[in-house]
Amino acid sequence: MLPKLWVFIFVLMAPASSMAQLPSPRLDRITPLGASVGGKAELEIQGTDLEEGIVVFEHPGISATPIDGKERFFLVSVGNDVNEGTYDCRVVGKYGVSNPRLFAVHRGMADVAEIEPNNSQSDTQQIHVNEVVFGSSDNNEPDVFKIQLEAGTRVTIDCSAGRLDSMLDATLLLLDSQGKQLAASSDYFGRDPMIDFESLASGDYWIVLHDLSYRGGFPYRLMVTTRPHVENVYPRVAQQGQTTNFKVFGRNLGTSAKESTGIPQERKLVESNFTASTPPDLLQFGSFRFLEHPSQHAVAPTASTCTVNGWQIRPESDAKPSVNAINVMSTDLPVTEEIENNDKDTPQPVVLPLALSGRFDFPRDADWFEFTATENGNHSLDVYCERIAGQADPYAVVFDEKGNRILDLDDFGHRINAFDGHLRDPSGSVNLTEGKKYKVLVQDRYQRGGPRYQYVFVMRPSQPDFFVATIHSQNPGPGGTTLWRGGAAYLDVIIHQTGGYSGPIVLSAENLPAGVHSTPTTLGLGNSGTFVLWADQSAPDSVGPIRLIATGERPGEDGPVKFSREVRPYSRVWNQGDGTSQPMREQWIAVREKAPFALRFQEPRVPVIAGQKVDVKLNLERIWDSLKEPLNILPSSWPGNFKLNSAQFSNTMNELMLTIEVQQGTRAGEYTLAVLGQCQVPFTKKADGSELKNTLVSLPSQPITLIVQSPEPTSKSLGK
Repeated sequence: MLPKLWVFIFVLMAPASSMAQLPSPRLDRITPLGASVGGKAELEIQGTDLEEGIVVFEHPGISATPIDGKERFFLVSVGNDVNEGTYDCRVVGKYGVSNPRLFAVHRGMADVAEIEPNNSQSDTQQIHVNEVVFGSSDNNEPDVFKIQLEAGTRVTIDCSAGRLDSMLDATLLLLDSQGKQLAASSDYFGRDPMIDFESLASGDYWIVLHDLSYRGGFPYRLMVTTRPHVENVYPRVAQQGQTTNFKVFGRNLGTSAKESTGIPQERKLVESNFTASTPPDLLQFGSFRFLEHPSQHAVAPTASTCTVNGWQIRPESDAKPSVNAINVMSTDLPVTEEIENNDKDTPQPVVLPLALSGRFDFPRDADWFEFTATENGNHSLDVYCERIAGQADPYAVVFDEKGNRILDLDDFGHRINAFDGHLRDPSGSVNLTEGKKYKVLVQDRYQRGGPRYQYVFVMRPSQPDFFVATIHSQNPGPGGTTLWRGGAAYLDVIIHQTGGYSGPIVLSAENLPAGVHSTPTTLGLGNSGTFVLWADQSAPDSVGPIRLIATGERPGEDGPVKFSREVRPYSRVWNQGDGTSQPMREQWIAVREKAPFALRFQEPRVPVIAGQKVDVKLNLERIWDSLKEPLNILPSSWPGNFKLNSAQFSNTMNELMLTIEVQQGTRAGEYTLAVLGQCQVPFTKKADGSELKNTLVSLPSQPITLIVQSPEPTSKSLGK
């Protein structure tokens, strides 16, 4: 686990009346996209609202210092203790912390900068095997690299762009000396290309790289290597606390590897073995731990790992680790492997509860399983594919012993604003009868097959559980979470209930910096909500990671049992459209200059009876002298059971009575809500206070918790 360090920065504040507008630091691009272990790189940053910015990394072994005389350039040093993988890079400046961008770290390969011009076979750049080229695409021109290969050399030519937050949609070609195309690739890892090539003759070869639409200015990392490259491992699920022997499929897997014969149509892959143990506490708090941000499976960043517990492995061959990491799921169940040929007439017999590692071995492969229910009741069924970076689009069908379809499952998950947890994995539940026989069909929607089309099939008696994620609330673009002193900020919360979970979920924060506060936040309805943080006016400037924990309860033999889950942080990657989110290892926040206003409820906890209304008093503190305009009050991601009357602070009001209506039938319990205050505030970035412009500012209130009580039973409801 990475150290949780807080950096406190005390700065001389300008008067509120001369403050700048409320900016949100946004990091759009970094170049180059990485560096080698023990190496250095001259990093350029691009973005907005990055004044007085310094570059910080989530790993303490990666440091950055400004380069004198070169604005927006930093010298990055990667320590020898940094593991291969990807790491979040942020900019911390006058106005807070930015969104992260990915920085890749590799080992044992030399870094090379692209040198222009290199746009044709006659005007090219010489590179060598086991070098990593960092470059940027050209407008209307390709980038061309010449490489010399010995006969029998097998190399992987891998362009990382989309996997590293670049908008490049790359295409790769490999040419011989006569310009003949020997290989080509486009969308292999998401929209990133990869060529697997074995040279038949010694000589020069040319690698041609360009954007699909020949757009320029997008960075990339081009890796040409003979290091082991893993296509997949099997099984893709491991039992918690056990050591698992994985069969590894890939390229250049060492002297002990043999040609794979178990997967039709993929004879060029070789296979070897690798042993690993699951981290000990993945299931206790529910987490997915990664070496590389899991983005190799889709053309756009997604929150695909938001509903899976697991980790990543980097298999080794002949003491050489693979250049890529592989997702593996963790379970508390013994693991079963699929056995071919398990077609409709000869289904594979299995026993519930089940955790099975499967694969669509060949096109039109349909995997059938048969079992006898051992108990009555609701059973959960999940097929994990996108969540483990598989390439299939599976669906599942359950049949009873008469052949009737009793359940069809396909895509599931929430897509809410920038958060994209809507997956092509089936998930649902079915009611089974003890002693009855059932069959389950699992198949790819497009009937594809091969080593990349793996899945994990889990079926068990339903156990109530949930997954909770957060993402920065700013809309429409990427950004960090910055608290302005005296004010508040919030994170959007996304909830996936599983196994029929319907109870309350309480979020709390740990590792908050000095002067920053939160309250336990109860989310009891729906699949979304907010979590509010606020800062004292005296809070020092600070930046660093915090940790959020979600607590729930489910039935146990001796009464309700409480359990906790890590809240998984996500970041918006792009501002084009919705659903471009990817995981972060840590949720970072910053504290900076004074907010224009603060909103707080006079009573933070208020009882109310379901079906009735309650009046609550909201207080406004005008921190900026320039705040003269009326301020509108809006609900912030409220569940449908609660309604708020429209309300506004006039320019002379500091108190406002709000009426909250609780719908009849709302379940008794606690519900934590917040409102948004919106108004036009004149402010500027100019230190002398000139060029003031009205800008719409939206800040949340400190939260209020409604304690909903059931109405007293009436004589009619009692049947009298």
